[in-house]
Amino acid sequence: MKKAIIFGLLGMMILFGCKPSREKVINQIQTMEKSLFSPDAVSYNKPKADSLLSLYETFIRENPQDSLSPGFLFTAANVTMNSGDGAKALSLFDQYLQNYPDKPKAPLCLFFKAFIYENLTQNIDKARETYLLFIEKYPNDDFTKDAKMALQNLGKSPDMLVREFELKNRADSTRVADSLSKIKKTIRRK
Repeated sequence: MKKAIIFGLLGMMILFGCKPSREKVINQIQTMEKSLFSPDAVSYNKPKADSLLSLYETFIRENPQDSLSPGFLFTAANVTMNSGDGAKALSLFDQYLQNYPDKPKAPLCLFFKAFIYENLTQNIDKARETYLLFIEKYPNDDFTKDAKMALQNLGKSPDMLVREFELKNRADSTRVADSLSKIKKTIRRK
């Protein structure tokens, strides 16, 4: 009986000894974040970013209810989005929205999903659908105006946007000139 207890305790020590502690993983994450996100970092370091993503995923998987998990998941999704991996970023933002729908970053996750559909996967229909869902769900969010602007410009090439901007500027200039002309005529009459 004593042997069974000793082997059981020894097995638990080995099992828990192999798993990195919460604090150890947090320290590794913080060290990696400082290295990647410091002002001294001059370029994107994919191997370090991949290591950081792996640490985030390990922490989140092992500590889904931890208060740090939503922030780590949000940052992981952003790092993935900025690395150009639209499919994985969408998956991570979906995971955030599913697991932490009431957290403050949930609206931004939905906005970023629309952004990814528009810019990384070029799925204009899904982008439109997601921007509209964002506007409907979060009509008073700081990014609602941006979502509406994105909808107006969805699918337009940079050349088309420049032409529209130039035409709008000309129209504005014409309106200003017309207004000034009316003001001058009014002043002359007096």
